[in-house]
Amino acid sequence: MDAKAIRTRGGKGEPPRGIRYERKRDALLDAATALINERGAKATTLQAVSQAVELSTTSVTYYFPRKDVLAAAVFERAISRLRAYVDEAAKEKTPHDRVCRLLELHVNLRADVIREDDVPIATLSEVRTLDDPIREPLLRQYIDLFRATRDLWGDFPASHKPLMTARTHLLQETIFWMPVWLARFPIDEFPRVHHQLFDLFEKGLAVPGAQWSPLALPRDADGEPVGDEERGAPNFLGVATRLINESGYRGASVVRIVDELKVTKGSFYHHLDTKDDLILECFRRTFRRISDVQRMAGETGRNQWEHLEATMAYLMDLQFDGEFPLTRTSALQALPADVRTELLARSDRTSLRFGNMLVEGAQEGSIRVVNPLIASQTITAMLNSAYDLRKWANGMERETAIRLYASCLMHGMFADPAAIMGEA
Repeated sequence: MDAKAIRTRGGKGEPPRGIRYERKRDALLDAATALINERGAKATTLQAVSQAVELSTTSVTYYFPRKDVLAAAVFERAISRLRAYVDEAAKEKTPHDRVCRLLELHVNLRADVIREDDVPIATLSEVRTLDDPIREPLLRQYIDLFRATRDLWGDFPASHKPLMTARTHLLQETIFWMPVWLARFPIDEFPRVHHQLFDLFEKGLAVPGAQWSPLALPRDADGEPVGDEERGAPNFLGVATRLINESGYRGASVVRIVDELKVTKGSFYHHLDTKDDLILECFRRTFRRISDVQRMAGETGRNQWEHLEATMAYLMDLQFDGEFPLTRTSALQALPADVRTELLARSDRTSLRFGNMLVEGAQEGSIRVVNPLIASQTITAMLNSAYDLRKWANGMERETAIRLYASCLMHGMFADPAAIMGEA
């Protein structure tokens, strides 16, 4: 952070007091956003922010008296910026044009961030790590943002609401996951990336005539044991994964884990040396489970479309069930940098398996031709975020929930809702 951006300047050219205040406040929010995106909200302190902008902690408390007040302001600004993009996109005439415009705005933002012409938006997944008094007002603001985003599709009957909710959820999660992979492309390729991403959302992965009818995989296709009466390491991993998904890395404390399992800390440390060992193993196990399912699906069915269907259906079912889900990669940002680098590399290798399915599927004609890197990362975002749709999925038959959510990517964001809902 350039300290000049937050220092007042004397002399006749000094801006009015109100403008100086806003500039300093914005600079503090910029610094806090960068730290939250790098370390997570719980690990971002007023002292760290003050060091980033070369001010004393006392000076920072003039603007934000407590860390939670600063965190709330960061996330309020993030939601406000996201809402401004949605409002801008809403000016377009059709749902296609609105969704296309929203994606374009976020691709352009990433280009500006890389050029250092703008600052990133705070990662909203960290809101879940905050205490209730701070989190609840932010969640209400996020719900308003979600509804405004869903309105980009225009009016729809109440019977179509589950499908439109699923489409909105995938659109937002794709946008949130975009900073992880978009920087791998040259900036001058960003317009092409935008075009290819929207093409994926517009037309989906399915070739004409393809139907969603996934073949069932064995119950243990992910390599997980069914139950563990002695409450061994797999149980710790299951509880820790749920806590990470719901409260972030720092919310998955040893105390909360042993309390939920009703065991002693001694039992925990009998199986694992440290909490970080547990968190690391949660992620590693998630990637192994996905790979096991991908391999098992590869031995099922006649073509890559059926392999992809079986993989996605099995993994979505895991996420919607919620008992022993996959660990959300959005929690990676709160991990130490060296660990985060390792796990992001493993996440990439998992995505590459999907990419290979897509390439071979295009070659054999069972899957539409798409950019496999973009599509595989979108599949990753889809499967990760399915955990947040548990309540939505519980409101219908599980197979219906899986089919509706899968349709967003398999048949596109604009396929006839009546046909997807089985009304046509």
